[in-house]
Amino acid sequence: MTPAARAQAAITVLDQVLSGEAAEAALIRWSRNSRFAGSGDRAAVRDIVFDALRRMRSRAALGGALSGRGLILGMCRDEGTDPAQVFTGAPYAPAMLEPAEVQSQRAPSPAEAMDLPDWMQPLWRDALGETAADVAAAMRDRAPVWLRANTLRASPDEALAALERDGIVARPSAKLASALEVIEGARRVSASGAYADGLVELQDLSPQLACAALPRVGSALDYCAGGGGKALALAAAGVTRIVAHDVEASRMADLPGRAKRAGARLRIAAPGRVEGKFDLVLTDVPCSGSGTWRRTPDAKWRLDRAGLDRLVALQARIMDEAAAFVAPGGHLAYMTCSVFEQENAEQVATFRERSDFEPVSELRLTPLNASDGFYLALMRRR
Repeated sequence: MTPAARAQAAITVLDQVLSGEAAEAALIRWSRNSRFAGSGDRAAVRDIVFDALRRMRSRAALGGALSGRGLILGMCRDEGTDPAQVFTGAPYAPAMLEPAEVQSQRAPSPAEAMDLPDWMQPLWRDALGETAADVAAAMRDRAPVWLRANTLRASPDEALAALERDGIVARPSAKLASALEVIEGARRVSASGAYADGLVELQDLSPQLACAALPRVGSALDYCAGGGGKALALAAAGVTRIVAHDVEASRMADLPGRAKRAGARLRIAAPGRVEGKFDLVLTDVPCSGSGTWRRTPDAKWRLDRAGLDRLVALQARIMDEAAAFVAPGGHLAYMTCSVFEQENAEQVATFRERSDFEPVSELRLTPLNASDGFYLALMRRR
């Protein structure tokens, strides 16, 4: 595909997203209907679409319209590309620009430059204070790829060497030796020998730092396990008895295979079938995902205040459920990949008012001091 043809494909996908379809679903449908597109073409179209969604408001202003064409025209102007080289009218390329489109450019307003919905911006500023604008700017760029060196299989140096043999260049974080940032070859990771042999797991730096901050205990319950990344991290840290649970069992479908590959021992509990007490209960609760919008940028445009309120109510219910499994003197770890205070410190403060837990530590992470936006509150049962 030519660059112009890729731009037209992105316009098609973006129009579907703007009409309400999830970005991943729209990209998959386009890919299935475009057998001529190679893997490089699919990756390029995906990158264009996600970049446009990260910067949707500012690009729409530059392009003069909140539409697929407007966003791609805004991209050209934002990046200093001559739009005439993209909007050529050639087969499979976008149609040539109309005179009104040529005259449509305007600079984004300060609110549009934040690339966040208007209703959300006060919450964003309340949560992030002086760093609000800088964090919003960081969220407009693509997220880095991080791996966790699985110390059950290899040391960080051994994992780095294995990755290099597959043409993947990575470097350890200064904050955590087992956290490896991929510098080159990120798209090769899932097909690499290091990944297949369980030497590395895909996991962002921020949750790795949060897991590293947890106490080393004999037993742990990952109450909202999802894919099980944090349960596997606990196993690598030496926790010997781990139970993974999720209210939707399908989310854990790949966990047995991942655990076998990683050399980790854990037990999976069916939904609602957790038994016993644990030294540590981890609750990585469903949340707005506002800390990860570099990776799922369409999510920030789908969220509304009512949806946020529903998530806050769900989080409170999950904390009460999970707290019942904490042993006397044990720890409850509350985690979100959100930056909003309603989901983080305010949620924890309200929980503590109705429970017998005392604070131990708190960790707030953003792209400015780690990678994804992330929150951890560690509490101990009195």
